[in-house]
Amino acid sequence: MPEAIKLVHFLKRLKALKLEVLEAAELASIAAQPVELDQNRVGRLSRIDAMQGQAMAIANAERQANLLADIDRALYDIDSGEYGRCIECDQVIASARLEADLVAQTCIVCATRLERLGAG
Repeated sequence: MPEAIKLVHFLKRLKALKLEVLEAAELASIAAQPVELDQNRVGRLSRIDAMQGQAMAIANAERQANLLADIDRALYDIDSGEYGRCIECDQVIASARLEADLVAQTCIVCATRLERLGAG
């Protein structure tokens, strides 16, 4: 686990990230609203564009929900003393990796191995 001073740093960054994601999710929920069928107001191509925008907003909302779950897991891991430990090999995850990805669950060695296994 990263030293205590770093944990405070990561805790602050995770909480700030959570607030950002919650705010973005609130805005995205408006864009994900059903597209109104009103041929007088919106032409066929405009409606298709609006539906594509809606689909992208829904996919974005799913990504944000997954990120929120990852952030909550990381916050729980800080509380339980497990933050910064690889879930594969139980080694300490480098602080630089956590700086780059606050919700990383694997060290770079295990992440690379898992990526290769997934690509094969």
